Amino acid sequence: MGIFRYLGGLVIYCAIASIASAQETADGKQSLSQAASDPTASIMSFQFQEFYTPNYYNAPSAKGNTLQFRAAIPFTVLGHNNIARLTVPYVTKSPSGLSGFNDATLFNLTTFDESWGRWGVGAVALLPTGESGISTEKWGLGPAFGFTAHHDKILWGLFNQNIFTVAGDSSRPDVNVSIIQPIFNYSLPDGWSIGNSEMTFNYDWEQNKFTSLPLGVKLAKLVKIGKHRVQFIGSYERNFYDTGVAPSDKIQFTMKLLVPSK
Repeated sequence: MGIFRYLGGLVIYCAIASIASAQETADGKQSLSQAASDPTASIMSFQFQEFYTPNYYNAPSAKGNTLQFRAAIPFTVLGHNNIARLTVPYVTKSPSGLSGFNDATLFNLTTFDESWGRWGVGAVALLPTGESGISTEKWGLGPAFGFTAHHDKILWGLFNQNIFTVAGDSSRPDVNVSIIQPIFNYSLPDGWSIGNSEMTFNYDWEQNKFTSLPLGVKLAKLVKIGKHRVQFIGSYERNFYDTGVAPSDKIQFTMKLLVPSK
């Protein structure tokens, strides 16, 4: 599992070593620790993730592993905050035996601050940048929207992305999916937080059913290393969709570098 194997231990090390926790505020209303878990927050971040799947339904010997890079860049247009996010996954192990880059996704969200939190609306695109056999070979586009509400130490909300095929290889199945991501995070002292994992409920409009039904938890620690703010996250998910060769358990490690505005 590469360097990400050690992220869980590094989180514990950070606590034992008493590295100074980052308690700055990302804006006037939200702590940096809370904003790190908020997909609508206007904070630049670069994260490296590893998703390890030790078990698959209907394929007892199969295992999977994916490395992923994600960059979130905030910017302003006509006085409105926007967040552009690029996600690039790389499959290192899969039940099919194939490895290589998978398709990238790019979305932009325009956000609006409210007294209770923040909401946003935008668009998401699927880019067929993956390698042969892994890529969907489809271009996709669709709306994205979501909201987060925060009160004291609690952050909760919902994020939705919808991707519909607009072009691509006609011999390959269309990609028409809706992705629903619940958000819950509870801030603890010294930069620690707990909440649900990055679990997503995927509805496939081609099959007219959900094809991902996960339930997961996470533990996160935000620290300062020199002048840099870094969040380490470990999470576990159980998927209850057991049709076909589907992931059963998933372990995720994340290292997120935060670049708050000055």
